[in-house]
Amino acid sequence: MSAWIYFIHPPRDDFAATMTQAEQEVWARHWERLQREFAKGSIILVGPTLGHVNTGICVYEADDEDAARAFMDADPTIAEGFARGELRPFQVSLLRGG
Repeated sequence: MSAWIYFIHPPRDDFAATMTQAEQEVWARHWERLQREFAKGSIILVGPTLGHVNTGICVYEADDEDAARAFMDADPTIAEGFARGELRPFQVSLLRGG
């Protein structure tokens, strides 16, 4: 297993403060999925950047790039066109409590 990070680029700045009803619904399903995957043990960390630009990040483990891309592409926010995903290999160098 190797670590991967995907960035979730929302469609506009100040996204968290200006979400539509449809966006809130898809982000709720996104959060539920991340919680399920975290409970399974594949996710290392998730969270949004705060402030004017609300890019989300998800660091997780996958067998290879194809599996990592499939995981990212299955995110409802990306799969349904509400956000743009960006995948990169990642190396956890320091992790508090890890």
